Amino acid sequence: MARLLHLSDLHFGRTRPGLLQPLVDAAWELKPDVTLISGDLTQRAREWQFEEAANLIADLPQPVLTVPGNHDIPLDRPVSRFLRSFAAYKADISPDLEPMLDLPGVRIVSINTAWPFAFEHGKVRSRGLVRAVQRLQEAPPGVLRVVMLHHPLIHPPGARKEPMPNGVKAAHALSEAGADLVLSGHLHTWGAAADMLQEGRRAMLQVSAGTGLSTRLRGEENDFNLIETLSQPPVHALRVTRYVAKTGGDGFTPGATADFVEGETGWRPAD
Repeated sequence: MARLLHLSDLHFGRTRPGLLQPLVDAAWELKPDVTLISGDLTQRAREWQFEEAANLIADLPQPVLTVPGNHDIPLDRPVSRFLRSFAAYKADISPDLEPMLDLPGVRIVSINTAWPFAFEHGKVRSRGLVRAVQRLQEAPPGVLRVVMLHHPLIHPPGARKEPMPNGVKAAHALSEAGADLVLSGHLHTWGAAADMLQEGRRAMLQVSAGTGLSTRLRGEENDFNLIETLSQPPVHALRVTRYVAKTGGDGFTPGATADFVEGETGWRPAD
């Protein structure tokens, strides 16, 4: 059985310094098989902010997979924003914007949704979607198929940010390719839900992490997720546990927990 640590929206440049070491300590205590960071490692894509993010990544349980977020593209430097959108990210974090990893019982694929021509809402590029679909379809039978991206494919009710214009279309394609779990951030709010995309379509799980370290809270605590598969392959059950920063910033403690199972129509909350 696998344990996935899911962080998001670290926003180096606007972090709470007192949470850095508690986050690292909590991560090591949980002993994940992989650490996943779904974008917005920095606040303004400055080199020093990427360097601080890289230092944190080096301290976290390995391997670590990351994708860029919209804040990881230079916003206020037009030449860099449009001509060298991911140069600093590639130099300090990873040259691979859409990494993939196989673990026992799990395949993780990723999509880069950061888009310099639409700073906030992002975009699923056609090439990236085709690559992700192919990687999902080629996964061994019975494994949990995980997709990581920064922007949620479908926004929950009440979300204040503009959704990706092609998010629903991409969600349909990923569902048809066998995706089980979609990890995202961006909204700085926590959520775990089984979404029936449309009558007759297979339901995927959408799990969102808030901000792990940032002061840019949206009325919620700093947090991260631990996702655990509850069965050997074929994987048909998993648990999502939210870890929340304690008052005073001296550590993280377990919060909400949600169990899900897979059935004939896809994923649903466990009874």
